[in-house]
Amino acid sequence: MKLSGFMKEYLQEPIFSIITNESDKLGQEAYVIGGYVRDILLNRPSKDIDIVTVGSGIELARKVAKKINPKIRVNVFKNFGTAMFKYGDFELEFVGARKESYQRDSRKPVVENGTLEDDQKRRDFTINALALSLNKNNYGEFIDPFDGVSDLQLKLVRTPLDPDITFSDDPLRMMRAVRFSSQLNFSIEERTLEAISENCERIKIVSAERINEELNKIILSNKPSTGFKILDNTGLLKIIFPELHQLKGRETVSRISHKDNFLHTLEVLDRIAPNTDDLWLRWAALLHDIAKPSTKRFIEGQGWTFHSHNFAGAKMVPKIFKKMKMPLNEKMRYVKKLVQLHMRPIGLSEEIVTDSAIRRLLYEAGNDIDDLMTLCEADITSKNQGKVKQYLKNFELVRKKLKEIEEKDSIRNFQPPVSGELIMKTFNLKPCKEVGIIKNAIKEAILDGVIRNDYHEAYNYMMEKASEIGLKKAE
Repeated sequence: MKLSGFMKEYLQEPIFSIITNESDKLGQEAYVIGGYVRDILLNRPSKDIDIVTVGSGIELARKVAKKINPKIRVNVFKNFGTAMFKYGDFELEFVGARKESYQRDSRKPVVENGTLEDDQKRRDFTINALALSLNKNNYGEFIDPFDGVSDLQLKLVRTPLDPDITFSDDPLRMMRAVRFSSQLNFSIEERTLEAISENCERIKIVSAERINEELNKIILSNKPSTGFKILDNTGLLKIIFPELHQLKGRETVSRISHKDNFLHTLEVLDRIAPNTDDLWLRWAALLHDIAKPSTKRFIEGQGWTFHSHNFAGAKMVPKIFKKMKMPLNEKMRYVKKLVQLHMRPIGLSEEIVTDSAIRRLLYEAGNDIDDLMTLCEADITSKNQGKVKQYLKNFELVRKKLKEIEEKDSIRNFQPPVSGELIMKTFNLKPCKEVGIIKNAIKEAILDGVIRNDYHEAYNYMMEKASEIGLKKAE
């Protein structure tokens, strides 16, 4: 099949003519394959170019890189027969065509040299097995042995070979199927979907890092709930993310039911998606109610309560990040903070907003206050549209007050204008509880509006508090 004019435009990049010349010199077949070809047909931007060659991928990569610029660094992975380098905005990966066989207890294949046909058979999905020839004698020939074009038109994710074997051999492909479904808004073909359910236990041999890599891509898709519902329906979610799975279901006591917190969480994630591409803010949305199962109580006369689920959830965040091999750095602390604080703006929107309450929220949220408000607005998912409108209107008032207080008092990330060192020097003290008492009193006075966030007012307040606890200024 010859390329259409539209597709040929995507082979006008200078890199392709260089690959053509160098592969012909080596006498090797060369093809651009996989996601780049798929995305041409979907009219999606793509910066990852995978080249498969019948021969040495490493040698071809080195020849191409040297032709572009002898200083280009080529990263070589001899065990896998692959080589990679960057060219402008593109990431290129070269691999020799191969066939693979697997052992039951590992997703690492035994690799042998193979043909293009062998290489296409080992691909995860038909839509990723599309190839375009780059050799001069058949430049632009389109090779689609599994009718991947039809699957693109039908918006289907389907394996080239028996899905039972495909997923048993490499269980990570199950996560990739869900990820592509979520990213592309495709359905998973019926037999392929059944095979995921049948092989879901095999996901246990895949490392947490690789699972999390796919999970992050699902979270970053336009409608993440699509992927999470498939993970749940196939049994994968219960294995890879039991804490999220435990949010499922509704319980009824005395004819009073609580909402399904799993579905609510997915709705919040979908609602926040159009407003941010920040992975960690989306993670905060996913985890904001994670402790509701452990804090759930039914109280006669009150109904269902989830007291302190925000604090309990914040304690769960480091454990979840550690188990899922996610970064235990400022990213984790950011998510933990938002989970802990996510109830605060909602509380403020339900009552008369005081300057003191706004100052305290600004102080605790710091530079993450805008993200916190974005999360809280996404958290309003009531079916009562009048209630939703009222909450959002109240949030506008909270945002306005936040801006006013910040402009007036500079509370965001503020440090009390009188330091512990100054307190010790003024009263000739060594580190002791009295220093902490005075420093905390100054902070509280500023947050409560008793004094302004000003050095002179803070200094005078320090002298008053010191006098109250019997301290005298050093001579």
